[in-house]
Amino acid sequence: MCGIIGYCGKDDAGTTILRGLKALEYRGYDSSGIALANPNGSLSITRSVGKISALIEKTKLNLIASSSGIGHTRWATHGAVNEANTHPHTDQLGKVAVVHNGIIENFETLKKNFSPEIFSSETDTEVIAHMIALEMDSGQNLLQAVQNTLHKATGSFSIVVVSELNPHKIVAARKGNASGLVVGFAKDAICVVSDITALTDIIEHITFLDANEYVEFSSKEAIFYSDTGEEIDKKELQLPFEHSVQNLGQFKHYMLKEINEQPEAILDTIRGRYQSDTGSIYLQELQISSEQICDINRVVFVGMGTSSNATLVGRHYMERFAKIPSEVDNASEFRYRQPILDKNTLVISVAQSGETVDTLAAMDEAKRAGCMQITICNNPGTQTTRIADSSIYMRCGQEISVASTKTMTASMVLMHALALYLGKIRGTLSSETEQQQINAALHLPVALGQALELSNQIEEIASRYHTFDDFLFLGRGLGFPIAIEGALKLKEISYINAIGYAAGEMKHGPIALIDSQMPTIAIAPRDTVFEKMVSNIQQIRARQGKVIALVSHGEKSLNNLADEIIELPEVDPLLSPIVTVVPLQLLAYHIAQKRGLDIDQPRNLAKTVTVE
Repeated sequence: MCGIIGYCGKDDAGTTILRGLKALEYRGYDSSGIALANPNGSLSITRSVGKISALIEKTKLNLIASSSGIGHTRWATHGAVNEANTHPHTDQLGKVAVVHNGIIENFETLKKNFSPEIFSSETDTEVIAHMIALEMDSGQNLLQAVQNTLHKATGSFSIVVVSELNPHKIVAARKGNASGLVVGFAKDAICVVSDITALTDIIEHITFLDANEYVEFSSKEAIFYSDTGEEIDKKELQLPFEHSVQNLGQFKHYMLKEINEQPEAILDTIRGRYQSDTGSIYLQELQISSEQICDINRVVFVGMGTSSNATLVGRHYMERFAKIPSEVDNASEFRYRQPILDKNTLVISVAQSGETVDTLAAMDEAKRAGCMQITICNNPGTQTTRIADSSIYMRCGQEISVASTKTMTASMVLMHALALYLGKIRGTLSSETEQQQINAALHLPVALGQALELSNQIEEIASRYHTFDDFLFLGRGLGFPIAIEGALKLKEISYINAIGYAAGEMKHGPIALIDSQMPTIAIAPRDTVFEKMVSNIQQIRARQGKVIALVSHGEKSLNNLADEIIELPEVDPLLSPIVTVVPLQLLAYHIAQKRGLDIDQPRNLAKTVTVE
């Protein structure tokens, strides 16, 4: 969960940046660093492993009077936790310093353009510093060098850059939809931060750096540019006197804000846990020994609502990778059936809030039986984390809207990671499969960003379907849990009678409901059950039913069969639920908006259910 700060102003840059990094500690990190621009043109770099307090002490020995600089808190994704891998990173001569949040997918290819000897770290970030310096050596200014460099890099990330050639200016850029940046305006200062909480004590107005935008700023002026280099105007927003994480920013509703936060939220979830360079999953939070893991003979997932739907995906992962028999229980029913449990049963609870009463009751039942327990939760210190033996935190930021979105995707990612981790220890997962799945998971922020780009198309579909009062959602395999979740989202915020079914169940009841007034959402990626989904769609069309089909990227075979086609981004088939759910979240949102409803506080619903 990297934190980024860039500052130009009248106040001492070192003191200001360190104060901001301290405010970002809650995001999590394993190391931190700062680069200060000396007025004489040199850059002073200080890095430290561990707490921000260690960096502050170390910086005291190296602090210079400076009015501009950049800072960073790191959670390792590429390379070990050490000072060499800590940001900021520089080129070989120390002319350019870069801090970075996100993943550069083609960094290995980019590194081949340089001699291996010039690299001092294992990170994907360092190559960006070398590329920018090379561009500047050819006569480009800092802004041009950053633009040319990012045009060659692939992935979804943000960078902030300072150069000794113009120490009074900083350039920041955002590529793709993940890793957001906020530009803050203060009296006699301008800054860029990954989280507004970093410098709320000085920021008066803000604006957001959107995907594929750049900003070049000094203490007096910020100029924004598009990906093609054209100047663009940005609207400044008033920062509330007392900032809260509940700030809507540029969005109309918290639900839309949280849907759009998913690329960065998932980046924060996977950071430090999926290690591509070692081909391993790291879950340091687990307090269960390898011996206990090998003794597990059954896994029981419990949750409510969206969390319960997510566990249906988790069951697939657990059985596929860890080869452990797994079941899903609705937490509210779990204790009523006198479940057969023992010390070798692993109970995994999923709870966004950590306070859901039925989930807590299920955990108490498991505790009485002596089960091992892991909770997947977004809020540290809550009830579920106190009951469980181990807690794995989603780290996806506070979710305000009643309808859960980013906690759904984060929990599915963590169940994927947990299944890989257990499979590795139990010897049921090959190194090749683990590496392939890690690489696929690291692509998720990019794929989620691409899914968000479908919003305009989905809004147009919503304009044609928002008057219907009944919807059917169908899916098979990993599409089945997403069909249930899509139906839940639609009914939660639009009050439409939406039902989700396994597509194989269609002829056992739901087909009786199908007519021209009941559209069907068919989740039909090209996988092992694609032809069966096509058969379902044909049967629906034969009964004058309307079909909105979610298909794989480039799939054209349903163009003449479905009424609407939504092409999903390319993603590993096993991770498809994490991406497929996003268009359904957007569909529910746009339909509810067109029906004029209270999206963030739908009737009769609460964010946390604490009574039965």
